[in-house]
Amino acid sequence: MAEEMRVRARLRALYHGASPAAVRFRYGIILIDLALIAFFIAAPLMQRHGLTFYLLDYGVAAFLALDLAARAIAHGDVRSWLKKPIVWLDLFVLATLLFPAWLFNFGFLRVLRLWTLIHSEFFWRTVGRRYDDTRVEDITRAASSLATFVFVVTGFVYTSFAGRHEGIAGYVDALYFTVTSLTTTGYGDVTLPGVWGKLLSMAVMLGGVSLFIGLIQSILRPHKVIYQCHACGLRRHDPDAVHCKACGVLLNIPDDGV
Repeated sequence: MAEEMRVRARLRALYHGASPAAVRFRYGIILIDLALIAFFIAAPLMQRHGLTFYLLDYGVAAFLALDLAARAIAHGDVRSWLKKPIVWLDLFVLATLLFPAWLFNFGFLRVLRLWTLIHSEFFWRTVGRRYDDTRVEDITRAASSLATFVFVVTGFVYTSFAGRHEGIAGYVDALYFTVTSLTTTGYGDVTLPGVWGKLLSMAVMLGGVSLFIGLIQSILRPHKVIYQCHACGLRRHDPDAVHCKACGVLLNIPDDGV
């Protein structure tokens, strides 16, 4: 029991602590995560290499399983940890790695790891400590959502249509279709066949345009600071706000420049 408590305390210090060693550890985890995301994006092109691909696949699965187990132990309450939607997305990604033969058609969803990483407090406590709860965080989250959408749709199109439809001969064709549909350019040289192809094209246009507009809004909208009003709970205010716009109560927003 004592050994278990020491292990939990050590993992909690590494995953949630502020010491230089803990920060370096989390930077290492994030760098490995980014390398794994690059592997997930390239996976459709690597599957033809057979044994080499499966060795990499199970190696990635081993790392991800250890990381998730360590995070669960560091969190303390496993039940509350499992209630987080991000955790379930990571568990699904792990399942696609452990059973690549059975879940082959869902492999494109592994790129969701990019979304779960950028939207995690783990990331912002480490890389983005200066930018946590700022405009930079909003822009980064919006950009990651758009990038995740592009690569998930590209993977789905490649898995579903490559080799079965003459318009999609490879991964680049699938990416080209996704980007032209998302931007509503629609050159017409690469299209998807049948009713399902048209429905998918419309979904890509609607979803992609929404995410793209969200990114533009996060870039162009006026800067707001995060400071929760103790009376009404409004969290976003103008940097020089003296009173809450929602309820009028007096605010005391910290200003490092004063």
